Amino acid sequence: MSGILKRIGEIGIVPVIKIESADKAVPLGRALEGAGIPVAEVTFRTKAAPDAIRAMAAELPGVLVGAGTVTSVAMAESAAAAGARFIVCPGWDDAVVDWCLGRGMPVLPGVSGPDGVMKGVSKGLEALKFFPAEASGGLPMLDALSGPFPGVKFVPTGGIDAANIGAYARKGSVLAVGGSWMVKADLIEAGDWAQIEQLCREAVFALHGFQLAHVGMNDATADEAAKDAAALVSLFGFASKEGNSSIFAADCVEVMKSPYLGEKGHLAIRCNDVERAVARFRGMGVGTVAGTEKSDKGRLKTVYLDTTVGGFALHLLRA
Repeated sequence: MSGILKRIGEIGIVPVIKIESADKAVPLGRALEGAGIPVAEVTFRTKAAPDAIRAMAAELPGVLVGAGTVTSVAMAESAAAAGARFIVCPGWDDAVVDWCLGRGMPVLPGVSGPDGVMKGVSKGLEALKFFPAEASGGLPMLDALSGPFPGVKFVPTGGIDAANIGAYARKGSVLAVGGSWMVKADLIEAGDWAQIEQLCREAVFALHGFQLAHVGMNDATADEAAKDAAALVSLFGFASKEGNSSIFAADCVEVMKSPYLGEKGHLAIRCNDVERAVARFRGMGVGTVAGTEKSDKGRLKTVYLDTTVGGFALHLLRA
């Protein structure tokens, strides 16, 4: 998979933008970047699209700018000339796909069923746009497509918003999620960059779905851990489950049998996709602790961050 598509996967959201005035492109791009979504799919549904792409590409090197609703080679050529770094199509077009592949341009053609996926696989594509996602069967269809095509990643778009983005983001087959609810055309026309940035921030947190999973206590010995776990069981009726290195009291407290990371213990934070969350924190200057990674079926299940809060270590746990 190309570096550009990998980067899209790390960001996790692709704002689908309809823009009428190219002079609004740069402030819009700044709002996206400020909210932690440095990518933009500028759709070729208005005459301003090429100039908007050109302005973003020239002024905002940190924003990954692509072209959407590309339905012809002429559009693809115009987008590339303006500085687009990836192409998105609403459906399948052999000419557009071949043009992109011949020039090393990442392309996400739209598919809604197995026939389209098979065309993508035959062309060597590793990622496709799943469109229109909700109208084409939503999550059940996505699961059905992932069975016979386990190596293909999808960018579901259409009918997705803050309410259901998390359900899509949890799927291992999802590269990123496309949508326009955070960049509505009327907000762009009004120049309401503060509102757009706020909606984008909310979209980022909805994508990741961060929640407290459990609190970890660092006890000195196994006997001390057994005593503390028994106290929680006695007081609150929690179910107890013992493992090699810790004892869980219900799902909310993990009592360590010997001190581990964190002066006071750890906080486990559940998220929809650990790899994507790690990429977000990396961009904030927060890394991970080597040797703490655990994977399941090829996906990262849990890892500790190399930072603490209030004496507590932090570790991510996939939902």
